[in-house]
Amino acid sequence: MAPKWRELADKLAEQIRRGEYEPGQRLPQIRDLVEAGEGSKATVHAAYKALESEGLVTSSRGHGTVVRERVPLKRLGIARYDKAKWRDGDEVAFIADRVASGRAYRRNEQTQTVSLVEAPSVVASAHGLEPGAPVYARARLVKEGDQPTHSLTSYYRPEHVEGTRLVDPTPGPAGRGGGFRVLYDAGYEIDHMKESLFARVPTAEEARMLQLPPGEAVVELHRTTYTADGTVVEFAIGVHAASRFAWEYDFKVPDSAQPQEDQQ
Repeated sequence: MAPKWRELADKLAEQIRRGEYEPGQRLPQIRDLVEAGEGSKATVHAAYKALESEGLVTSSRGHGTVVRERVPLKRLGIARYDKAKWRDGDEVAFIADRVASGRAYRRNEQTQTVSLVEAPSVVASAHGLEPGAPVYARARLVKEGDQPTHSLTSYYRPEHVEGTRLVDPTPGPAGRGGGFRVLYDAGYEIDHMKESLFARVPTAEEARMLQLPPGEAVVELHRTTYTADGTVVEFAIGVHAASRFAWEYDFKVPDSAQPQEDQQ
């Protein structure tokens, strides 16, 4: 039999999912649930802590326990990299996500730092370099208003980007069309890419940087970007607050089956 606090947490979680408590609404004060016979003060407190660890509510002094807002941004898949957006227009990837979500954006919601670093092993492997080889790291923190949504660090071989805006630490996208347009203008037109995703527990620094509530997971993205001849021109690592995105992929289903030759 489940402990009393777990039963109460499950009951409240179901009420939240049914919409009886809406996003932004405060749950009853602990003493109100105690008086209603839901359990002792310790039981209700444990139930609320469980809901917080599961990402359903946030708690703060002066505001009580509040149901979390759960209207995630669309994080587009293939469509966010459409060349018409960045080559012929000025819609960089994070802005494409905002437009698709019907959300406002400001270009200064992306900040960045650029530095020449020794390539970590995963970066070196993606670029075909020896670990510790020099690469440029272009690190961005992207916000929606005042709330961080994700970080993204792109790693480049120096010979591909030196002298370009990709090594300019000025805040915001790297000029019209962003980084892909810079690579295009430098003679490195992107042709295809590979993305790998996995969920994990954030580090303490990531939780601080992304302003994550207790219990929030992150989704880590690894993106490898190639030219038509297979040259890797960018390897990027993104760390996304899991509840702030809904990942969306729309693609043509391949059919690689070849017709068999008639048997003679």
